[in-house]
Amino acid sequence: MSKNQHHRLNYIELSVTDLAAAQAFYSGAFGWEFNSYGPEYAGIVGSDGNEVGGLLQVPEPKPAGGPFVLLYSDDLDGSVAAVTAAGGTVVNGPYGFPGGRRFHFTDPSGNELGVWASS
Repeated sequence: MSKNQHHRLNYIELSVTDLAAAQAFYSGAFGWEFNSYGPEYAGIVGSDGNEVGGLLQVPEPKPAGGPFVLLYSDDLDGSVAAVTAAGGTVVNGPYGFPGGRRFHFTDPSGNELGVWASS
């Protein structure tokens, strides 16, 4: 099976106001690694070694709204602790929903993402 599939979600890009701070946050909170493409862009490396997204430095944060990114966690409470220790802010939850539990957080650039667990 090829890496790229027709009409399948393939890559997610987050706009950030400080590329170094964003890399430090996501590395500290989730262990993400990056490919550097200069002072304004870093590719997010997935666990399989392929790029799954990127961080794009912009002069000011984008307004709220748009697609909502959710990450999965085997340890939701541990993820809450890692997000806050890395400098993120929990803005909702953790709370239960029919599929498990989840929380929402903002990163240092103000992007809101979520993390969920099946239990």
